Amino acid sequence: MSYLDSILFAILLITGFGYFYSNVKKIIRNINLGTAVNRNDNPKVRWKNMTMIALGQSKMVKRPVAGILHIIVYAGFVIINIELLEIIIDGLFGTHRIFAFLGTFYDVLIASFEILALLVLVAVFTFWTRRNIIKLKRFANKDLTGFPISDANYILYFEVVLMSLFLLMNASDLHLQNVPGGFSHFIKAGSFPISQFIEPLFNGYSNELVMLLSEIFWWLHIVGILIFMNYLYFSKHLHILLAFPNTYFANLNPQGQFDNLESVTNEVKMMMDPNADPYATAPATENAVPAKFGASDIQDLNWVQLLNAYTCTECGRCTSSCPANITGKKLSPRKIMMATRDRVEEVGKNIDANKGVFVPDNKSLLNDYITPEELWACTSCNACVEECPVSISPLSIIMDMRRYLVMEQSAAPAPINALMTNIENNGAPWQYNQQDRLNWKNEI
Repeated sequence: MSYLDSILFAILLITGFGYFYSNVKKIIRNINLGTAVNRNDNPKVRWKNMTMIALGQSKMVKRPVAGILHIIVYAGFVIINIELLEIIIDGLFGTHRIFAFLGTFYDVLIASFEILALLVLVAVFTFWTRRNIIKLKRFANKDLTGFPISDANYILYFEVVLMSLFLLMNASDLHLQNVPGGFSHFIKAGSFPISQFIEPLFNGYSNELVMLLSEIFWWLHIVGILIFMNYLYFSKHLHILLAFPNTYFANLNPQGQFDNLESVTNEVKMMMDPNADPYATAPATENAVPAKFGASDIQDLNWVQLLNAYTCTECGRCTSSCPANITGKKLSPRKIMMATRDRVEEVGKNIDANKGVFVPDNKSLLNDYITPEELWACTSCNACVEECPVSISPLSIIMDMRRYLVMEQSAAPAPINALMTNIENNGAPWQYNQQDRLNWKNEI
């Protein structure tokens, strides 16, 4: 590699990682649009969750076929890209297989990379078949249309191209290593259990042409990795990175336990205190009364919920296990998360277009992205939370938006309004006078 090539490579790296960094800053900015919530308690439990769920893929293997295939692709993606470090050093300093001095350990590494690359190709083909030929129901659901369908396939094609280029790069390299008497700077290094079967394809070509092809494969491979890295921002595969913080900051409360509004709790305590002044109000505390009850837009959700939205893998496990969706209701937990992410992105673009300030756009998450019909279809059973492989909670968003409908707009369905009216007037969900509550004893 010439001095000019090294400069070009450095410019390519700076551009690729610079654009990636700018998008990471946008994601952090957008997530921080949410309200504050403390998720720093029980660090030991949180580290364990992150290790088991994000790194160990423990929830993925509940569905063994998809789980094992995903582990192969995940491991292949992470481990093979360890070689990226060698590629960067070789590209910047014009060296060839700089880590070859590791000897046998290096041979084992390259061999394992190649075997993983082949397994990734098999897994990707299986995923593509399940999605496009078999058309599993959770991938053909009506809530998954347009770009999300294409996005899933784009990633699969990316994986095929990157793994193929990796093997072709190694095969052409091996061919030049085996030139009698040596060729240029191609030293003998590495073990190639897969690409050794591809290497014969270069027989009959001149060494100079094979060297040119090797350089082309090398450049396309690194360019492909940089493109893939920057595509993540626009893709559901952002979970490759965000699954780790998302599982760490997940809610540790028992499923079904919801947060109470402090201001409402204080009022209830005052009502239940027999010594309290009936005309008094609960004493105000700092930050006790929110701007509004519940959530109608993304600024009302907390930052962990927005992190959830960016982490959503769109796998559909939540929707496929949702009893409301199964029985034909409009609700899809996957769509709740996708809609939240779309709204966050829209607000982020609004801020970018207006020099760091959000200008009201007469839109909101409620109604424009998620309808009350979807929210009230939820049975709050937690099936979606239990099924999510990266600890996302669509239910928390649903409940916060329901809270807004009830407490800010009095827009609950008629049966729920009747129930709450009965509780207010009669002290029970049923429509009868409190004085008649013990009439049943007269029937004994």
